[in-house]
Amino acid sequence: MRTLKFLKVAVLTFTLFTAQSFLAQEKTKMVGGAEMYPSKNIVENAINSKDHTTLVAAVKAADLVDVLKSDGPFTVFAPTNKAFSMLPDGTVETLLKPENKMKLQTILKYHVVAGKWNAKDILKLIKKGNGKAMIKTVSGGTITAWKKDGNVYISDENGGKAKVTIADVNQSNGVIHVIDAVLLPKS
Repeated sequence: MRTLKFLKVAVLTFTLFTAQSFLAQEKTKMVGGAEMYPSKNIVENAINSKDHTTLVAAVKAADLVDVLKSDGPFTVFAPTNKAFSMLPDGTVETLLKPENKMKLQTILKYHVVAGKWNAKDILKLIKKGNGKAMIKTVSGGTITAWKKDGNVYISDENGGKAKVTIADVNQSNGVIHVIDAVLLPKS
């Protein structure tokens, strides 16, 4: 009996040590004060970022958690809390209401592209498009990627623009690019 308990403790210790060693070897990026692990999915990483609490709340309110936990792959242009705070007063609170779930889903899906598009892929598309890359989002809208002064920007259909502040935050089911503004589809 004692040997069995010892074996269980040894196996558990080995498993935890192996998992910690694996995570320690991953190439992570810091986002919102937390390490983002490529072995975790988009939701598992995003919930740890202090800069993305509004986005996480919106994803939950829109019932998109399971989608963003799925295999994907997805490319997410993830607005920060500061980006959401730049919207007109009351906008976020209004969007989080159950009766506005469909509109919130459309806005959030406008920040998501099917497939894994790293920064180098986007830069290739920009070059191929003579300075602009038109990208279809999962909401059915189009965003435009372009480059200025060494930075990549994403424009929405209304002329709004967001700068990519952190690129290539790899996830098990895609990649996140942190942006400094909320993109809005045509109404």
